[in-house]
Amino acid sequence: MLTGSEVKSLRNGQVSLDEAYGRVEKEEVWLVGCDISEYNFAHQLNHIPKRRRKLLLHRREINKFAAQAYEKNLTLVPLKMYFHRGRAKVLMGICRGKKQFDKRESLKKKDMQRDIARALRRD
Repeated sequence: MLTGSEVKSLRNGQVSLDEAYGRVEKEEVWLVGCDISEYNFAHQLNHIPKRRRKLLLHRREINKFAAQAYEKNLTLVPLKMYFHRGRAKVLMGICRGKKQFDKRESLKKKDMQRDIARALRRD
């Protein structure tokens, strides 16, 4: 469920799904952390950029995907946002989060890449 200024910002491509995820609450699905920038020409009627947005899904979709994610401790992740016949759509995927040791591996790789980049800049 979007406001008018949110739709206009989406049409301008001012959306970031980097830190967004889906959350199931009381048989409803919410999009949390999606950043839709404010629309420049909507003065006082502008929206809050990082507000929670309710996703409109059919009951069978909620039961099939969202409930599966809730039961198996998986995460709903928005993959892309697009327009179809004038309506904004969100393609959602189900994934498993990283374990603690996976996070440590990622941090080690980032540190090594940063050190290599620093060494190359000095030379």
